[in-house]
Amino acid sequence: MFGAVPVLPVVVPLSVMLFVVLVAVLRARRRLTLPRATVAAALSVYAGGVVANTVFPIYLDWPASEGPWIPPVNVVPVVGYEWADAVINVMVFLPLGLLVPLLVARPSWLRVVTTIAGISLAIELAQFVTAGLAAGGHIADVNDLFCNTVGGALGYALFVLLDRIPVTAGLVDDFRWHGPLRTPTADPKTQ
Repeated sequence: MFGAVPVLPVVVPLSVMLFVVLVAVLRARRRLTLPRATVAAALSVYAGGVVANTVFPIYLDWPASEGPWIPPVNVVPVVGYEWADAVINVMVFLPLGLLVPLLVARPSWLRVVTTIAGISLAIELAQFVTAGLAAGGHIADVNDLFCNTVGGALGYALFVLLDRIPVTAGLVDDFRWHGPLRTPTADPKTQ
């Protein structure tokens, strides 16, 4: 009868508010630069896209059910999981593996992968809650949690590679919110 909650009027303001908050944090810490603001913009757009595609649709009326009730959760790994879904989930979380280490002071495999797994778990819990309480259009799936985490870990592996290549390491440092992790090497010509 009522249809679904429209996505854009919810997600766009949330993304804009997130961007404003992130820029305010950078400004308060006196760390605001164009590259860091670019990270804030990328993170805001990314977060909006993830919310739009994982939490929505949310239906305002319960769809008519012809069959038995199916719980909005899948806790059985691999069974019935499509390869296309696995690849999509890996690819969707790959950018997060590049963004998270730019935000944390001392990124490590444990810190970055744990953060990504926590974000993925939060999404799956949101899907479970919206499916149960607000007629959401998704189910929580342990396979999504696994593939999202793998995608984030692959993104972090790419970040580590880019951070170790001299040509790109300086560029990576420009985008870090907590400054470069390495100390500048002394130029032998100036000593």
